Amino acid sequence: MLKSIKSLGTISRAEFLLPNLGSLIMGLAWGAIPSAGIGELVVLIILSFAIINLSSAIGAQVNTLSDRELDAKDERKKNLVEATHFFGVERLKKVLIIEVALTLILVFLFMLIQQKAILLLLWIVGICLGCVYSLPPIRLKSRSWLAPVSLILVLAIFPVLFAYYSFTNEINPFFLVSLSGLALTVYGVIIPTEIRDYFGDKAMDIETMTVRLGLVKASLLSIALLTTGAILTGIAFFLEWTHRHQSWLSIFLIAIPIAVILVLGKFKKLHSLSKEIASSKNQASGAEDIVSLSAHNPQWIMLVTQTYSVLSIILFLSKFLL
Repeated sequence: MLKSIKSLGTISRAEFLLPNLGSLIMGLAWGAIPSAGIGELVVLIILSFAIINLSSAIGAQVNTLSDRELDAKDERKKNLVEATHFFGVERLKKVLIIEVALTLILVFLFMLIQQKAILLLLWIVGICLGCVYSLPPIRLKSRSWLAPVSLILVLAIFPVLFAYYSFTNEINPFFLVSLSGLALTVYGVIIPTEIRDYFGDKAMDIETMTVRLGLVKASLLSIALLTTGAILTGIAFFLEWTHRHQSWLSIFLIAIPIAVILVLGKFKKLHSLSKEIASSKNQASGAEDIVSLSAHNPQWIMLVTQTYSVLSIILFLSKFLL
């Protein structure tokens, strides 16, 4: 039983728990209203986090199911294949049906409690996009520019909007700026993952945006997106705190350039390796270096997203304590 639970956790990508928490924290920080009671906030936080994580698990499980043949050829994803075989494909499909039904019930109840139809709409569109991203015949992940658009919506826009509208009906223009910054940042830090999978995807005729652009242009795009996203995010927090007459809190924004510069150093290394491959006849050695370096991307994602989460916590506390 314990091994089955562990296998399901592997298939569901339990490592996404902290990034999901980041989505909740950002939505909570921007949407929370000081007049709301602590008890009400706690209930909303628990429900939002449960829905966001169940939805993430569903998307990850669908992705694992649809990519299991490709993953079987990738030594780095051996744990996913083994977990799927141990848990069982048919059993996993049954679990997926139960999870979708359970999450739908939770979202529907949440919508009734909050009297916000937008919550149900965001969930339905988000879960459908998350599934067709991986599932044939649509399989958005292999349809060039549609892949990054769907990823940005599913991983950044919809989860944060869901959390945000769980707490408020207001539209904050500074929040929209921060959401734009997050969206660019998310795809910027996802590109190295696509770079890691570039050689396998290309061999299987899966045309991700990175496969279409090539390694050199894709690595440059990741640098541009991360830089622009970080700037927009910093501007959003600065404007929000200035608007609230708490501009002194902007000192904490120094965390963004520190984290981003560290990650950009890795991205620039990927770009250099990509250029070496493009100009070399023997690509095998360079490909191994790129795959090895980009395999550390989850750590880079955590560094940037958790920096945004810490700033969001500071924003949340500033609303209630200052």
